[in-house]
Amino acid sequence: LFAGVCCCCAALRPRYKRLVDNIFPEDPKDGLVKADMEKLTFYAVSAPEKLDRIGAYLAERLSRDVVRHRYGYVLIAMEALDQLLMACHSQSIKPFVESFLHMVAKLLESGEPKLQVLGTNSFVKFANIEEDTPSYHRRYDFFVSRFSAMCHSCDHDPETQTEIRIAGIRGIQGVVRKTVNDELRATIWEPQHMDKIVPSLLFNMHKIEDIDSRIGPPSSPTGGEKEENPALLAENCFRELLGRATYGNMNNAVRPVFAHLDHHRLWDPNEFAVSCFKIIMYSIQAQYSHHVIQEILGHLDVRKRDSPRVRAGIIQVLLEAVAIAAKGSIGPTVLEVFNTLLKHLRISVDFELGDRRSSAGSATFSTSSKESDERIVQNAIIQTIGFFGSNLPDYQRSEIMMFIMGKVPVLGMTSQSLDTSHLGDLGTRRIQIMLLRSLLMVTSGYKATTITNALPPPFLDPLLSPSLMEDSELRQLVLEILHNLIDRHDNRAKLRGIRIIPDVSDLKIKRDKISRQDVSFMKKHGQQLYRHIYLGCKEEDNVQKNFELLFTSLALTTIELANEEVVIDLIRLAIALQDIAIINEDNLPMFNRCGVMALVAAYLNFLSQMIAVPAFCQHVSKVIETRSLEASYFLPETIFKDKCNLPKSLEKHEKDLFFLTNKIAESLGGSGYSVERLSVPYVPQVTDEDRLSRRKSIVDTVSIQVDILPGNNTEDKIDNTEEITFEALKKAIDNNGLEEQEKEKRRLVIEKFQKAPFEEIAAQCETKANLLHDRLAQILELTIRPPPSPSGTMTITAGHAHYQSVPVYEMKFPDLCVY
Repeated sequence: LFAGVCCCCAALRPRYKRLVDNIFPEDPKDGLVKADMEKLTFYAVSAPEKLDRIGAYLAERLSRDVVRHRYGYVLIAMEALDQLLMACHSQSIKPFVESFLHMVAKLLESGEPKLQVLGTNSFVKFANIEEDTPSYHRRYDFFVSRFSAMCHSCDHDPETQTEIRIAGIRGIQGVVRKTVNDELRATIWEPQHMDKIVPSLLFNMHKIEDIDSRIGPPSSPTGGEKEENPALLAENCFRELLGRATYGNMNNAVRPVFAHLDHHRLWDPNEFAVSCFKIIMYSIQAQYSHHVIQEILGHLDVRKRDSPRVRAGIIQVLLEAVAIAAKGSIGPTVLEVFNTLLKHLRISVDFELGDRRSSAGSATFSTSSKESDERIVQNAIIQTIGFFGSNLPDYQRSEIMMFIMGKVPVLGMTSQSLDTSHLGDLGTRRIQIMLLRSLLMVTSGYKATTITNALPPPFLDPLLSPSLMEDSELRQLVLEILHNLIDRHDNRAKLRGIRIIPDVSDLKIKRDKISRQDVSFMKKHGQQLYRHIYLGCKEEDNVQKNFELLFTSLALTTIELANEEVVIDLIRLAIALQDIAIINEDNLPMFNRCGVMALVAAYLNFLSQMIAVPAFCQHVSKVIETRSLEASYFLPETIFKDKCNLPKSLEKHEKDLFFLTNKIAESLGGSGYSVERLSVPYVPQVTDEDRLSRRKSIVDTVSIQVDILPGNNTEDKIDNTEEITFEALKKAIDNNGLEEQEKEKRRLVIEKFQKAPFEEIAAQCETKANLLHDRLAQILELTIRPPPSPSGTMTITAGHAHYQSVPVYEMKFPDLCVY
């Protein structure tokens, strides 16, 4: 009777419940009853309005089976749900999906790893289904949180741990695929979700590799599936996520990366950080690259007080990002990158000098370590600036060259925007060197069509200013930058090193015909280049590299910019350099004098073969041959050896050891060159750069040194003074024998005004006018005033004459320019 009642009750139950009950066998090991499953599927398709009830009933049975740990029936229920989802795509499927997601959530909440994996697999299948219409009210907050937690599984069994983490990664991948395709529902990109998803993926990309290397390869999943590496799976999911990011949500996806790297201290060492940002830059759309660069720059500002190695790690990441972004679109971030990097360059120098000042008198290992770490930061900044600039298009690169050059601080002047006033001379020099090093990298490989494009006047003038500074390294960097810009045919490597080249044709130098634009450039700015080469040879701290770079500068100017007029100017410059070594008005060391002589020999040997005038070549070869026999220290192969015997003086050397202007003029005149200007000695222009660069003026001016003494011994001082008259000062000014050479100078002046370039005449006239004005002002100031009682003494130096202990009455020199 009881059995009959149960059968009647069962017959009275709704049909969808009976169909659902029939798919479950008595023994769960037998699996899903396929025949009854087909009936249930047909019923669901025929009556889609019943889908929500079918789903609710399946969810009820699954919840009961989970609580009772009847996992066999749980598997059957999930299999049935999967098949119904795949078969039904009507409007009525929405309520069924809610029941399905509720059942998946029940599985994920259980503590059984197998059920968590089962729920994840079902969710992934659901995520791959394209619904006819989106459901805007549906949210996946729970699934994001749960899958992210599974990614951090710490199960004691390594195999189970890996399995759960893989399930979590695949679940996150399913959430991403299900949500990002819907442009009207962007909840997945909200910060609270990204702060869970991104760190979970990064954690597996970084940590799982260590676990795998310790415990061996992961176990093979069941079901005949291929092996899955959690790190590779997380990386693929990370790439997919970034690839779907748009303009509005790009930053939300990138910022959690910084938080993860900061929290786990992955900036030092930064291999993983570099790997992450390479993935980011290659995964996102190219037009969004500047967003990532801006985020890196912003994070660098946030961490500006961190240790040098952390900052260096961030800067290296920026370098890798810039290297990829420079090949595509970098948007408005070009100047922002350079501004930020230059600011951090100044901060790094400030930190370095601050550590040095705080540890003055007690050199410790920690301090030296900090300094070396700051050097790492500075080198990373320079490398980033140079690499970024060298990968820009030519039109942008020229702007960046101007931008960097405008940041180089000049002693005596206020920089445009880079404040180095508090750094002192040492800090300013460090900034100068590093900026020029970065500019050297930016100019590397730059090929301008004309030299005017490569060296525009607003860039040329500030670039040449550091070449007058009393720092050999600064002058070397300036010359190397000039080489990058002048050498348009890659001849510099062939000219490396200063030497007597036996046959220039063996170098296979490439050159083109000089263009009109280049000729015009040399007429306007050639004297500037000559002047800086000339003054560069007169520096006492020159080493072999300085002479090598000066030789390369002369050679490249000959190859790229020399016509007949420029050749004559270069020969005049070479003879003037030879006179520097012979006359030695600047009291240069003997090594420098011999180095200049070797430089002139190497260059004239190169120039004579380039213009191929036989008589000129013969004269140069004869002088070089004589030097090799009698004065080998005048040749580069000898003077730049480690152990070279230097002469005591150069006054007793024969003329055969020198290059003579009259013989050069005679040899070139026979080949059609206009050699009249060779008789005019080369005199460099005088500009304010001498004062700005803190170097001695090249003009022999009247200098006045004032020494105010106490009034107690004034009378004794007056007794020992010499009376100053107009005739005495005039005699002192003319102490170089100017009167005896007056006729010869008049002839030279007339000839110069007839044949010399206008720019050179104007420069010399301006120099002499300024000098005469200064001297007359001094003479008038000293002679016109009546002599009241003396109050001190002064020393007057006029030319090479010295007047000491001169009474000082009223010292007012309003127009006096002291060099």
